[in-house]
Amino acid sequence: MKHHGITALRGIESSYHEEGRFGRLFPTAKPFLPDDGFLIELGKSMKETGDPSGDSRTIPAGFTFLGQFVAHDITFDTTSALDRQNDPAAIRDFRTPGLDLDCVYGSGPEASPFLYDAHDKHKLLLGTESNPYDVPRNRQGVALIGDPRNDVSLVTSQLQNLFLRFHDKVVDRLRAEKVPESQVFEEAQHLVRWHYQWILTHEFLPLVAGQDMVDRVAARGREIYHYKAHPFIPVEFAAAAYRYGHAQMRSAYKVNDKLTKARLFSDLGAFQEVTAERRVDWRNFFNVDPGRPPQASRKINTLVAEEMHHLPFVPEPDEDLHSIAVRNLLRGKALSLPSGQTAARRIGAEPLTAGELGFDGEAPLWYYILKEAEVRKDGETLGEVGGRIVCETFLGFLEADSQSYFTADRKWRPTLPSAAAGTFTMADLVRFTEG
Repeated sequence: MKHHGITALRGIESSYHEEGRFGRLFPTAKPFLPDDGFLIELGKSMKETGDPSGDSRTIPAGFTFLGQFVAHDITFDTTSALDRQNDPAAIRDFRTPGLDLDCVYGSGPEASPFLYDAHDKHKLLLGTESNPYDVPRNRQGVALIGDPRNDVSLVTSQLQNLFLRFHDKVVDRLRAEKVPESQVFEEAQHLVRWHYQWILTHEFLPLVAGQDMVDRVAARGREIYHYKAHPFIPVEFAAAAYRYGHAQMRSAYKVNDKLTKARLFSDLGAFQEVTAERRVDWRNFFNVDPGRPPQASRKINTLVAEEMHHLPFVPEPDEDLHSIAVRNLLRGKALSLPSGQTAARRIGAEPLTAGELGFDGEAPLWYYILKEAEVRKDGETLGEVGGRIVCETFLGFLEADSQSYFTADRKWRPTLPSAAAGTFTMADLVRFTEG
């Protein structure tokens, strides 16, 4: 048996120790190191059938992609690897993980001028004058954005464009309110970031982890995620709990009225201009129009879309390693993650029974978190283990950021137009930006 988890994924393992960005919630927990063959067969069994009953009743499809966008925001570093290698001072300035839209703003108009409109440096640069609904690109079609990963798919690229236009619309609003020109950019960035953070804490997290879990962590405080000087990204979060989104992916999406059955890789491929024919109609992804319900994400369970088992961009001759499920399971072993049962015991949760799990013995953390959501939450939210890890990590990032609304002004409420006073949702963001 080839040791896929330790050899093919060795580079992934080492990256989780780079410059202290990553750490562990359960540093003394015994790692779960099953045979690779068990993990491969388990991953290959995780194929969904396309049954309509597998659609979530509560989570619109857009939140799957928003989750990916947020993952990029958390892990984005505006100091390049080359700078860190050649400049010790840059290493000291290495950015900690956060929820601050650095993937949109980069290092600001002065340090990242290519992200901004040369004719109006308070605004972010859009595609072109004739097509402002794409991200800006150079003459070879490469996206000129803060984080190149946000061009990885059509929908994430369009989310990037949406946030660019959101900022520019806020700039227009502030100018209409006669805010002094010298204060416009800072105030716009502040408003955009705080409304984004509000969406994450009051809409995204409740949908993903459940309102009860969000309320519990907010009331009791963090019990498993602790840091000293700076926050870190827990490997249990990055390599297990926050990979729940792989189970939410649909095999095909309705992008707009013409592109109605877009396949994940063949039709939603990115790194190319977003023409009018491929522009995302956000009514299909968020609750923008009450008379036109959006398509749903898939439930959070142990079934992964067929396309996700045949990743087209993996340079591995072994076909098994083209499956995202297999790769996630092997990655968990390579990173010495504990079993799901061990994590459950560490947080004081009742572990899944063999009957609930479907087999005897310990389970890989990622698989366990998906199964926990499936059998205890009907796939509508994460269960206690997954939900706790995600909530505490998110709220930990916000608490560590002195500029976040969560730390600077917990009593703050959104001020931009919304369907319901005192709150703000992704649907409100779309309506405000496109209205």
